[in-house]
Amino acid sequence: MHVGLLTARFGAEKRIEDIVAWAAGAGFKALEVTCGPTGHLRPEQVLADDGAGVRRLFEKAGLRISSLACYRRYDFATPQTEAYLKDLRRVMDAAKCLGVETVCALVGFPAAGKDKLASINEFLPPAFGPVAEEAGRAGLRIAFENWYATCLQNLEHFAAVARLLPDNVGFNFDPSHLCWQRIDYLAAVTEFAPRLFHTHAKDVAIDEAALRRRGVLDGGWWRYVIPGLGVVDWGQYVGRLRLGGYDGVLSVEHEDRAYGPEAGFALALKNLARFC
Repeated sequence: MHVGLLTARFGAEKRIEDIVAWAAGAGFKALEVTCGPTGHLRPEQVLADDGAGVRRLFEKAGLRISSLACYRRYDFATPQTEAYLKDLRRVMDAAKCLGVETVCALVGFPAAGKDKLASINEFLPPAFGPVAEEAGRAGLRIAFENWYATCLQNLEHFAAVARLLPDNVGFNFDPSHLCWQRIDYLAAVTEFAPRLFHTHAKDVAIDEAALRRRGVLDGGWWRYVIPGLGVVDWGQYVGRLRLGGYDGVLSVEHEDRAYGPEAGFALALKNLARFC
């Protein structure tokens, strides 16, 4: 297992060449690279020379690409879905060109008048069934991040995705989204181990005083923090991943507003390195 990072925190203005140079110098082993119309890699940029330039960039730095990430909000049963799937297919083309096995993606937001589980059951198979087949033919895996705001919020939603789509579709597992909801993220690792293709390393801090005052239905009592500064038990988490057969990346998703990009990523690497 090794520590990587998601490039999104650097902002769209940061060049991929500069991110690669900084990450390699800091001691990271892999990058989860945003890819798409506004990503750090554009599919047309990759495909223009069959990926040769990007491969040289990463090989020279001694880094690998853990995944290409296509993250954007879209609502099911709207034209947003088709626009997203069009972009995702282009990212899949880039991944195949680069020899990257995993493409990270998002499940949509609920359709109007439908709850999350109903939206998954009704709209996920027609939207992603053909995409999953295309990915399978290309030797690719699709990993949905369990961002709680999408339809992939709790373990019933995980189970529905696993039931409805083929086994080359799984999860980019983020324990922080489950942890503040009081969902057992360690049990989830065990239950869905065969479908864990990638994992985000992000922690969550709980303000117990604010929680007791405001209650769980209000906000402001939790926030995302650098791994090691919150309530996720990283030793147990990594151990559970290993027991389930996972030997991939811990990709730091930096959403801690107390730290800038470089300082936050460096602290995360320091805190996670002892488990890898």
